[in-house]
Amino acid sequence: MSGADPIDGPHQDQPLVTDGTPLPEAEAAMILTHGRGATARSIVQMGSEVHQEGLALLAPQAARNTWYPNSFLAPVERNEPGRSSGLQAITDAIDEAAAAGIPTDRTMLVGFSQGGCLASEYVARNPQRYGGLAALSGGLIGEDLDDTYPGDLEGTPVFLGCSDVDPHIPETRVHDTADALEAMNADVTKRLYEGMGHGVNEDELEVVGEMVADLLE
Repeated sequence: MSGADPIDGPHQDQPLVTDGTPLPEAEAAMILTHGRGATARSIVQMGSEVHQEGLALLAPQAARNTWYPNSFLAPVERNEPGRSSGLQAITDAIDEAAAAGIPTDRTMLVGFSQGGCLASEYVARNPQRYGGLAALSGGLIGEDLDDTYPGDLEGTPVFLGCSDVDPHIPETRVHDTADALEAMNADVTKRLYEGMGHGVNEDELEVVGEMVADLLE
């Protein structure tokens, strides 16, 4: 997506799990990225909760169930090659949808925890109009965020949902992620849930479901 040479990293030989409406019949696609220690199959189950007819679900699998080894707040180089390989896995999934005739502006990215961080990072590093981004308990990757992320997200709808006391995702990083994506012309909705643990709640699923409905209009 970025025009760079494809990366052949630890996640490139992993399966792409598909569900929902079969790609040849789908009108839109959702790329789902799982959290640390989870699986593509588990995040597809979450996607099934918001699935509507016409939506293909595609979930890349991380090698050893982990996209990158350290905290997303570590210096970027400490999470290579996993981070870059994970971004390539998202590119490959988007390309799979595109090959079936689904353009990027009808493809939304949804990720939880480590997968939410990876999805956020992907959109910021590969700016264009997407069908949407929902980063659940996630944020942009790196010890320090770039001053500016070049490019235009062209009004891409973005939802950031997280606990205000998440043990892995500082509230400040959620705010900084929202600011960075808004500066790239994304249409950002941000919700912090008081005292919630590290998980996905019904309100978040409802918002993602509304994003799916808008995509399929």
